[in-house]
Amino acid sequence: MATLSLQKIKKTYPNGYAAIHGVDLEIADGEFIVIVGPSGCGKSTLLRMIAGLEQISDGTMKIDDTVVNKLEPAQRDIAMVFQNYALYPHMSVFDNMAYGLRNRGVAKDEILRKVEDTAKILELEQLLDRKPKQLSGGQRQRVAMGRAIVRDPKAFLFDEPLSNLDAKLRAQMRIEIKRLQKRLGTTAVYVTHDQVEAMTLADRLVVMNGGVAEQIGSPMEIYERPATTFVAGFIGSPSINFLGGQITDGKLLLDGADHPIDVATSHEGPVTVGLRPEHLTQEGAAEHHLDTRIELLEPLGSDTLIYTTLPHTREELVVRLNGNIKLEHGSSLRLGFNSADLHLFCPETQQRLI
Repeated sequence: MATLSLQKIKKTYPNGYAAIHGVDLEIADGEFIVIVGPSGCGKSTLLRMIAGLEQISDGTMKIDDTVVNKLEPAQRDIAMVFQNYALYPHMSVFDNMAYGLRNRGVAKDEILRKVEDTAKILELEQLLDRKPKQLSGGQRQRVAMGRAIVRDPKAFLFDEPLSNLDAKLRAQMRIEIKRLQKRLGTTAVYVTHDQVEAMTLADRLVVMNGGVAEQIGSPMEIYERPATTFVAGFIGSPSINFLGGQITDGKLLLDGADHPIDVATSHEGPVTVGLRPEHLTQEGAAEHHLDTRIELLEPLGSDTLIYTTLPHTREELVVRLNGNIKLEHGSSLRLGFNSADLHLFCPETQQRLI
């Protein structure tokens, strides 16, 4: 196990393109960090710099107390699990898992013990003689993880390891990875574009946007207090609703709201208001209300997503309500919400106000 320290890490390519703009991140021993963001945000580039597969243009990276900027990947004692599994098709499961140990000159009896112990953890004991083509996607992913585990590395790096699996298998493997990491106690850095995957796996999230770490914190910290409109819109499913508003003398005039809302901010003028679908209710005892028109219903079983519009502004709102509600397309829907659930952002800087 190990601590990782990234201090003002930057990546600039020879053509001048800056992929990473000075990321600072301290990862504790045994911590599970998830780097999340859309395609092209720099998350995989950052992971590859940790692994040593990309050179660091500026800044300092440490594993424990050792600066590793110039060390080759093999010298960093870090194991990486890739999206495409990277298994040798002509080798058995056993040989795939043992390959790295043999290259390091580990004794045969020690290799046998490590592979068998790891296979037991991953429920691969009955598959050790099979070739990768004889395995399902989930089994191949477990073999790739097993190959990393047998090395007993200081840290695991995962580069979108579940993106090739179907939705049900992704959910199962997500649970396996989390349980396995907690059992082994190994430091882990995991990259994904799937914010549900990120929320369920992480001890802390790093939300990347355009090569910048926009916010670092626990999943619930980021969900409850997103630092920017980008973070607010990216974390949460369905995505947060954004409405226009105006603040004057501590009063928020929200588009479509039935009366002004008291807000604790010195900001004056236009404001972007975030309101999550799950924080909108069907009237009830809420502090404030919005009158909307139903455009579309999506029954999901336990929940129903309702797509509505505000009559005067045509702004759209997504609402998550109980699955057994009786509503119809085109009908009116009065929605309730509480001021404590509002997220206020400056329209110019996109930064959180309160």
